[in-house]
Amino acid sequence: MDSQPSALLVTDSLTLNAKHITWALENLQVKAADLQIITQAALLVGKLNLNSSSLDAVISFSESLEFQRQPWLLELARVLKPGGMIFVQKIISSNQDTSQIKLSLERSVLLAGFVVSGEIDGLGPVTVKGQKPTWETGRSFSLKKVAEKPGIVAKSAVPPSFKLDIQDDVDDLIDEDSLLTEEDMKKPEMPQVDDCEVGKAGKKACKNCICGRVEMEEKQEKLQLTSDQLENPQSSCGSCSLGDAFRCATCPYKGLPPFKPGEKITLSGSFLTADV
Repeated sequence: MDSQPSALLVTDSLTLNAKHITWALENLQVKAADLQIITQAALLVGKLNLNSSSLDAVISFSESLEFQRQPWLLELARVLKPGGMIFVQKIISSNQDTSQIKLSLERSVLLAGFVVSGEIDGLGPVTVKGQKPTWETGRSFSLKKVAEKPGIVAKSAVPPSFKLDIQDDVDDLIDEDSLLTEEDMKKPEMPQVDDCEVGKAGKKACKNCICGRVEMEEKQEKLQLTSDQLENPQSSCGSCSLGDAFRCATCPYKGLPPFKPGEKITLSGSFLTADV
């Protein structure tokens, strides 16, 4: 039965640089027989023929940043033991932005569930080191019940309570009436009820009217036109002759049809008759 490798060196390239193999043997402290090498890993379609939690370390090299994405890193996390190390490197050219590529690699490693754990020397300018957490997803453990010592009475299950010293709050209370001024204390005056008499023509002011209807009726006295205003109508404001839409509230020609200044206004016989 073949023994399982303890470390994996994987790349999507056709070949692998010998310095990477040398670095892995020296820094991972593994024997050559325990180091498995896989090239053209893109042909694996993201699946490794390795048992879960079987490797101590994985080194992944790639010329393409798209290869080192979360699905591939999740597969590497599957084959790593809890606490196992992962080294992810992007082979770059001289004209590429090193900082941006490294930042993208770190983000992918973090999203795959690893803990990024510092810089790496000897593998190239863009290498991210991570560690798989020491716990496994879905792992369970039992909780031991602490045995009670004999002679000790268990405490009541009633939750602890506390007492509130109301006297302290009473001392801080403020009399609400002290915040009111004399003006606030005055009783508001209620509006006077209109108790005037109601006749056939509507309400009219009573003898001792105090509700204001007398003053209101005086203001509503109908404006009367003189004969001169009808024979030779004039407009000081220029709007009287245009009609009610342009006349003010106190215009003496309010209610009359439009007219030409200086021309007689012809009215019906009922206009000068007083209302009864």
